[in-house]
Amino acid sequence: MTPKLILASSSPFRRMLMENAGLPFEAHAARIDERAVEAPLERAGAKPDAVAIVLARAKAEEVSRRFPDSLVIGSDQTMSLGDSVFHKPKDLADAASHLQALSGVTHRLNSAVAIVSDGVVLWEHLALAELTMRPLTVEFIDRHLARVGERALSSVGAYQLEGEGIQLFEKIEGDYFTILGLPMLPLLKKLRELGAIDG
Repeated sequence: MTPKLILASSSPFRRMLMENAGLPFEAHAARIDERAVEAPLERAGAKPDAVAIVLARAKAEEVSRRFPDSLVIGSDQTMSLGDSVFHKPKDLADAASHLQALSGVTHRLNSAVAIVSDGVVLWEHLALAELTMRPLTVEFIDRHLARVGERALSSVGAYQLEGEGIQLFEKIEGDYFTILGLPMLPLLKKLRELGAIDG
């Protein structure tokens, strides 16, 4: 019997990617305090990509405890500029600070995914994307945020590439799924190997 697939996420973007791929699944948000998981890692000097993997695993493990005999997919994404990790902006002023810091430089999105069953980590994967933002003036940032409004607060970089955020960039290296926070191609390959989806 094929195990039930569960996405340990409340993200509409991740749900959309799974639905678009035709996967039968349920979505249940992980009940973890992400900042509490991150804090000791950051104090210990963990790199942003390692933080993403730990968070993806922690989400899948928590949901797996509530749903035995299921394959639980956990994912997380961190955004880094060098060794600095960015979090979702608290308000539009914070979003403006994010965009000013990213203006004219290349930052990295670290997208991790893990599969857990009955508390056992079966697989984990990290995918990277590098995005170079064009130089932005303070005035342009203000106008941009006035147009996109609260949507800027829903992503760690204060932008959505699938919307007006694409106008902020001059170069992108990495696949679309990694940028949206769920590396679908390696995930689908592993699900086929596990017999969870038709291969």
